[in-house]
Amino acid sequence: MAEPPPPFFWGETREEEYYASQGVRNSKLYFETPNGKIFTQSWHPLDPNQPIKATVFMTHGYTNDTSWSFQKICIAYAKWGYAVYAADLIGHGRSDGLRGYIGDMEKAAATSLSYFVSVRQSEHYSTLPAFLFGESMGGLITMLMYFQSDPDMWTGLIFSAPLFVIPEAMIPSKLHLTMYGLLFGLADTWAAMPEPRRPTMGGRDVQKLKVKAMNPKRYSGKPRVGTMREVAKWTNYVQQNFDKVKVPFLIAHGTADPMACPSGSEMLYEKASTAKEDKCLKQYEGMSHLLITGESDEAAEVVLADMKGWIDEMSKKFSPKSTDITDESEN
Repeated sequence: MAEPPPPFFWGETREEEYYASQGVRNSKLYFETPNGKIFTQSWHPLDPNQPIKATVFMTHGYTNDTSWSFQKICIAYAKWGYAVYAADLIGHGRSDGLRGYIGDMEKAAATSLSYFVSVRQSEHYSTLPAFLFGESMGGLITMLMYFQSDPDMWTGLIFSAPLFVIPEAMIPSKLHLTMYGLLFGLADTWAAMPEPRRPTMGGRDVQKLKVKAMNPKRYSGKPRVGTMREVAKWTNYVQQNFDKVKVPFLIAHGTADPMACPSGSEMLYEKASTAKEDKCLKQYEGMSHLLITGESDEAAEVVLADMKGWIDEMSKKFSPKSTDITDESEN
């Protein structure tokens, strides 16, 4: 009989003790929205008197959540001096909704965005630079959040292997989408779409992929009809609207990514209206999809170093000239 998974991705150590060992503090909060209750978390530097450089609002990918290894990214940014906030997407983790189902991606984006904006506009953080971060499908949803926001809401965008172009092996079957569409929405929640023909789970580090697979809240069923329809619809939409992106951004993408085409990141870089000196595309030769949680520690550190260099530069460039803001806030 298989042993049960550990309570946390790092093992058995108590949360408070583990976070302290990483130099951060963590807090959790359920946030009520018109579309349901979502689970949120925040990570701050351990020292509450440490000046905060900026706020970063993070969105995970499909089947994932904020409580497992995705935290590695959140913890890293908090250690660098950023106030980090993240929310489980509707239908994922501990948020409301049917597991693995996003039947309206615009609404899913707006739901998380309502929480992010409430923090971003709070008195404590309103004058600081603020960045949106999205990984994989979370990158697609992050782009929708940007399009839904006021023009001056966000200082910049950060993408890790964003799903802007679907790989050919993973494109949802038009036949199945059409067939199920004829049922007038009755099949929308069905976990009935063929499994994508993807060669890996998105990384080259076998042990890290095993840890990822142990996530007790990870959705492991077949793709749901409505979710795949929305992914196909909104990847096409953002491709047609990349020119509307005007803020600074960083894209990190592996050249061997089997789950999100690197061509989508290249397209954003080429089409965006952002000033050339404020946009950056980092491509990592031979790396797969999960750049931080699926690759070796050495490879992940290269990506994190690039991310730190970019956000430190942008935060300094766009920071208020007034006195430093310390971290007296939790959620």
